[in-house]
Amino acid sequence: MMLAYRLVRLIETHSDALAAGLLARVQSSELTRSYRNVAPGELEQRVYEIYRHLGDWLLGKSAFDIEQRYEEIGTRRAHQGVPISELIWVIILTKENLWEFLKKENIMERPVEVFGELEMMQLLDQFFDRAIYYASVGYQRAQSAHELPHAGVAH
Repeated sequence: MMLAYRLVRLIETHSDALAAGLLARVQSSELTRSYRNVAPGELEQRVYEIYRHLGDWLLGKSAFDIEQRYEEIGTRRAHQGVPISELIWVIILTKENLWEFLKKENIMERPVEVFGELEMMQLLDQFFDRAIYYASVGYQRAQSAHELPHAGVAH
């Protein structure tokens, strides 16, 4: 658990750079064209908050907290006309951006640290899987409640 804690602190310390890097990836990706309807500062701030408080999200927050946060994000993106496929892709990019950073940092020194990294991977995967699910739920509820146009898959 000590390595997982160190990795979380490393991520939180570099949250500004991680958020800026993700924003650049989203803005330049052909798979996230609709995110041009989302203010860059809003997206960067949301991602920064996740990275900056990752320890809380992984170790302190409940499933209910994740549910509330990501349903709200799904609802907001539906109202902004972002297709659900792009919403999901940005959450995936958020996780990939994080893993690329951790691989670049390569702070493992001993075999026992591999277990810490595996534990961290499991916590992150669980968090991002739940984020995708609850963002989708919020998105679908927004579409149903307001009869928004179905923007399922980006073309």
